[in-house]
This record gives sequence, structure tokens and C-alpha cells, in this order.
Amino acid sequence: MICTVTFNPSLDYIVSVEDFKLGLTNRTSSELMLPGGKGINVSTVLMNLGIENTALGFMAGFVGDEIVRKLEEMGVKSDFIKIPEGVSRINLKLKSIDGTEINGMGPKISAEKVQELMEKLDTLKEGDVLFLAGSIPSSMPDDMYEKIMARLDGRGVMIVVDATRDLLVNVLKYHPFLVKPNNHELGEIFGVELKTRQDVIPYGKKLQEKGARNVLISMAGEGAVLVAEDGQVFEKPAPKGTLVNGVGAGDSMVAGFMAGWMEKQDYEYAFHMGISAGSASAFSENLATREEIQAVYKQVTEG
Repeated sequence: MICTVTFNPSLDYIVSVEDFKLGLTNRTSSELMLPGGKGINVSTVLMNLGIENTALGFMAGFVGDEIVRKLEEMGVKSDFIKIPEGVSRINLKLKSIDGTEINGMGPKISAEKVQELMEKLDTLKEGDVLFLAGSIPSSMPDDMYEKIMARLDGRGVMIVVDATRDLLVNVLKYHPFLVKPNNHELGEIFGVELKTRQDVIPYGKKLQEKGARNVLISMAGEGAVLVAEDGQVFEKPAPKGTLVNGVGAGDSMVAGFMAGWMEKQDYEYAFHMGISAGSASAFSENLATREEIQAVYKQVTEG
């Protein structure tokens, strides 16, 4: 079984506005509405690669219903817990104004509903894969990732964590299979500035010393680095292409890496799949399709 968790999913309303003016009525020149949230992005890319998985998390109100409907339309299986009050968030993303976003709050999640999620996760067993990605809503305990990993500890579940700062550092003692900070997030953890692929390698190893098994570091235009559990280190510059939409590129990298690992249990292949999926999404209006990922993979391995 392969599951992703998105605690605070959203409906992303992505618009372009030509010549935006504050204080006046502006009209969109393009618009797109997609289910959003880091775990949902991972689920979508896995599905695009033909890997069946289930998106878990919480949803509320008419927006939650629409998120589920859109996921079904895309072929992504979900098993969200319905919150009786409030509404799932709508995030407004202004594409044409340097990545400006206005993100909603989302519903309050009770302790009872958190327990429901825990019971769903209790069904995971050895060889299953769980993706924990993104921030935790303010209504939930801020050690939620730790609680989940402590509960599943020793069961042989491969857990992937894509989170920042304390959320990431505090789970390393449970030996997640993969963590994926970017170079800025990795630098924040250790109080340093990391600019080159060579810069990040010793700090990736420090995360391993703290308990991470594999550390995948995304670096936008600089490329990516993998510090693997078996001692190998892989690094690659970013593939050539035009940045169209950076939203979800990191999530796509995580999905691509794990898809590659599950297919061949080969770190180099998984790393190349990760870079290919992340870049293919960045070069695309939406999250990458299998064909788009394959096209970039060819460039990554033959370049």
C-alpha cells in the first residue's frame, strides 16, 4: 500500500492578470483550478507514473467535496476524513505577479478526527510506503509527524518526509527512508548558506548522522544532490528547459524518486527519476505526465 497525507488540502485557483493594479477591478487572462497540497501533488505524479496510491487527510465543506471530485476525475484515489464544520481552503495564486499567493486557513481539526487518521495509518505494514509532506495546521499538535512515526516505528513502513526545520529534524530519530530538504531549508537547519551542489553534501551527511537514511536535496536551477544510505553520493545539474510553473516541482521530485526506487531498488536510477519528474513539472503548466517525465529523463541520462 502507498499513501500520502495532506493535513490541509486546498483548491488552488491559479490566475494570470495582465497589468495588475491595486485598488481597481482586475480581470483574469487565464485561470486554472486544481486540487493542491504537497501530499496531493505526490499522489498525482505517482498516479501519472502508473503507481496506484491513496491520498489521505482531511476535507470540509463544498471545497472539500470539489477537491475529492477533481481527484477522482484525475484518477487519484482518496480516503479523506470529513470535518463536519468549516471549509477546506482555497488558495489564490497570481501567476503573473512573481509567484504572489493568498492561502486560506482551512478547517479546525479535532483530536477525534486526528485519532481517525491514526487508525487508518495503523493498517500500514512492512514494505508499505507513507509520504508525510507539508506544514501542519495550527489546530493540530505541532509534533504530529513525530506521533505518526513513533506509532509506526518498527513496522517496516518506508516513510518519506518533506518538511522544514523542526518538523523535519524532530523525526530523524525514527529513521525516515527519505527526506527532501532544498538547499535553503538545509542551510536554515545548520545556520549556513548553501549555494553549490558541493556545499550541500557534508550537510546532507549530517542529516544522515541524525538518523535520515537517504537525503535528497533539491536546488532549483542548480540541480540536485542525493546522499544515499549505501554511502554513494550523486549530483546533477538542472536539465535544460523553460520554467513555466515551479509549484509542485519538489513534490514531483519526491514522487519520481520513490517511483524509481520502487521499480528498481537502484539509487542512481531513482535519483535520475526524481530530477526528471521535478524538472518536468517545472517545465509544465500542470504536474508532469509520464511522457513529460520520460522526455526529461532522456536528457538527464544522455546529457
